[in-house]
Amino acid sequence: MISKKELASRFVNACENVIAAEGELTEIDSKFGDADHGLTMHKIGAAIKDAVCAADGNIKEMLDDAAMAVMGLNGGSAVPLWNTWLDGMQEGAPEAEEVDVEGLKAIFAAAFEELDDMSGAKVGDKTMMDAVIPASQAIADYAGDSESELFAVAAEAALKGAENSKNFVSKFGRAKSYGQKTIGTPDAGAVSMSKFFEGLAKA
Repeated sequence: MISKKELASRFVNACENVIAAEGELTEIDSKFGDADHGLTMHKIGAAIKDAVCAADGNIKEMLDDAAMAVMGLNGGSAVPLWNTWLDGMQEGAPEAEEVDVEGLKAIFAAAFEELDDMSGAKVGDKTMMDAVIPASQAIADYAGDSESELFAVAAEAALKGAENSKNFVSKFGRAKSYGQKTIGTPDAGAVSMSKFFEGLAKA
């Protein structure tokens, strides 16, 4: 079991990891996008961090606060996608002060279901889903009983997915118009998601 306090700490680490990657994300997005993904993810990371740090309710309420904080932001396409993902998390979260491995699996399963319904993108479409899908699958397939290990396998899967996105042609957004030229560059959304999972794995 991990407490709400520890889960909040992991979310703070995740957000700080994303914020620290602002320059890298901007550079990636500047090649075929609007060069605003780094700034947008900085805003999202800061909003989530502030929300979980200020939350005084249970785990479900904390994640709901995070989703609401992101929903209120102005930004690129990442804002509604992250809001949807976080909203799914709170729907799957327990109204409790602690959660076990099965509870975490339920949180991320609900988050993936909500985001998948909204996004429609699959692995190979060169979107954030190139990191979300393998990470979510790794969580679902995890058969152990260690919360730390669960986050570690998810982070590894997300990283591999983000790196693998460089092998694909962009099929969504502004980058779609660049076609084959996008091969060789990872998707900024997949990279930012992998940074988030990397931070979650830091206790």
